[in-house]
Amino acid sequence: MSEKVIIQKHSGEKEAFDPDKLHASLRRAGASPALAKKVEESILPMLEDGMTTAAVYRKAFRELRKMQRATAARYSLKKAIMELGPSGYPFEHFVGQLLKNMGYEIEVGRVVQGQCVKHEVDVVAHNDHQQFMVECKYYNSQGKYCNVRVPLYIHSRFMDIEKRWRSTPGLEKRSFHGWVFTNTRFTEDAMEYARCVGLRMVSWDYPRKEGLRDMIQKTGLFPVTVLTHLNQKQKQALLEKEVVLCRQLYQQRGMLDTLGLKPGIKKKVISEIEDLIGDNL
Repeated sequence: MSEKVIIQKHSGEKEAFDPDKLHASLRRAGASPALAKKVEESILPMLEDGMTTAAVYRKAFRELRKMQRATAARYSLKKAIMELGPSGYPFEHFVGQLLKNMGYEIEVGRVVQGQCVKHEVDVVAHNDHQQFMVECKYYNSQGKYCNVRVPLYIHSRFMDIEKRWRSTPGLEKRSFHGWVFTNTRFTEDAMEYARCVGLRMVSWDYPRKEGLRDMIQKTGLFPVTVLTHLNQKQKQALLEKEVVLCRQLYQQRGMLDTLGLKPGIKKKVISEIEDLIGDNL
């Protein structure tokens, strides 16, 4: 019966519920085959015609949270990235931390002089051989995609900055590149244009196996918004203090005292981070 339930996607399109997709998403979050099957079986009786994919996710998340908190945190990753708002500024800091982990020196929110005008750049990243103008396009809704106007605009800004960088003493040995990160997806024409002009692009699942989700899972750089023992207000308080990573919170555990947590909850938060990140602490 569950296989005939019709659900509504974020786009408004309707399709039959596919338990294999749910199983695959749970496995990507680190659930064992047995745990994924258990969650799947627990929510099947709850499904109804017309239910949205978001509602299905919420039910799966609640069941998973009862069984294994750290896996539930990983499962909530896309939603947690959406919560790096509402301004998008925490997302810029988050992307900066990802790049820093890759070995680049970073500056967030820097004003850069171009050949013609000044530009406020989300992140400037560099090593000895490369320098990047990085722009972060944050959306708080999964239904919004970056269309071709985004890379068109960013590439024009990059070309102005690149001209100035090429004539700047001390940068002769570096190559210069533009880079765009988004927490949703790019349209096909946006990706086609970026490939044509050499603009690097990272979305939730692009490039394949090297998208935002893959980068986070490989490095263990999970945002604090995944933590299941903190509420929305507590997470926002951390973001306002520029604590965007679970690793940062673990290293600065005194920040938990500013949230007014009871000792038992504080221990649970620390334990959840340890289970979530493991060797990447």
